[in-house]
Amino acid sequence: MEPEMKRVYIKGTGSYVPKDVITNHDVAKLIHTTDEWIRTRTGVVERRRALPDQAASDLALEASKRAMEDANIQVDDLDLIVMATITPDTHCPSGANWLEAKLGAGKAVSFDVTAACSGFIFALSVADKFMKAGETTHALVAASEIMTRVQDWTDRKNCILWGDGSGAVVLSTEPDGHEVVSIHLHTDGEGGKTLLMPGGGSMTTPISHESVDQKKHTLKMIRANESFRVAVNRFAESCQEAVDGQGISLSDVKMIIPHQANLRILQAFAKKLDYPMEKVFVNIDKYGNISSATVPIALDEAARSGALLPGDWVILVAFGGGLTWGSALIRW
Repeated sequence: MEPEMKRVYIKGTGSYVPKDVITNHDVAKLIHTTDEWIRTRTGVVERRRALPDQAASDLALEASKRAMEDANIQVDDLDLIVMATITPDTHCPSGANWLEAKLGAGKAVSFDVTAACSGFIFALSVADKFMKAGETTHALVAASEIMTRVQDWTDRKNCILWGDGSGAVVLSTEPDGHEVVSIHLHTDGEGGKTLLMPGGGSMTTPISHESVDQKKHTLKMIRANESFRVAVNRFAESCQEAVDGQGISLSDVKMIIPHQANLRILQAFAKKLDYPMEKVFVNIDKYGNISSATVPIALDEAARSGALLPGDWVILVAFGGGLTWGSALIRW
């Protein structure tokens, strides 16, 4: 008889955003735009910017400490650290390695997961599988991004979106948290060129003055209108997939916590699902798009606000470059 598969629970949440606030009016001093233009097209009002001496692992450190405090566990309890990021401190070692060192979590195994804006849900899935296999009791899943450092600040349609920050959760097989009921992941490599940072990898070897001058080391958004339609469909499909087979419908879901890509995308997928917009968690106005970190930051804010009660169904959902998308169903 096979042993029963372990269940996995979110035991604690945490988040951190830098203190430096960049408003739309500040951005308008750099490029030809206005506060109204940015608000109406993205929903962003302001975003945060990391200090010059802060790296992605520094932001993750603060979010992780808050998640561990919320979970009431110590560093030595951690068996695994998975960090989602596309802006790690260094390509080698990984951002998770730096985070492990700063936490002093020598017992834990640490590594990065790269899945762009869907990164947190992919990292959550990796940790979930480790734990269900019986290899891990406590895991830290962090997502941390410094997106303001990979922007072309002359690209008016793209640079206005992004900000910096980090979110984290502590997972446990001890049944005193919020159960991770299911996770679904998807990718479409053929669509990878629609959101691309071409420089810095082996496609650009070596990094040169020419590659920097050509702005190959900044994020490019190609065919934005096409990406919008695809994102809306993938968000909607992933939310439906989260509840299918679980004996519930979307009307039973207390809150959808989506990747904060663009307010118009969130409104469009809610309409497509006929799901009340007031039950979709939105904080893009405060932070902009922080890639993989938006979902755990939003989850932490929702949890600490008291908006989630025991027994509530919650969907985490994301779509991003790769292309990548996925969802997680949580029983609070």
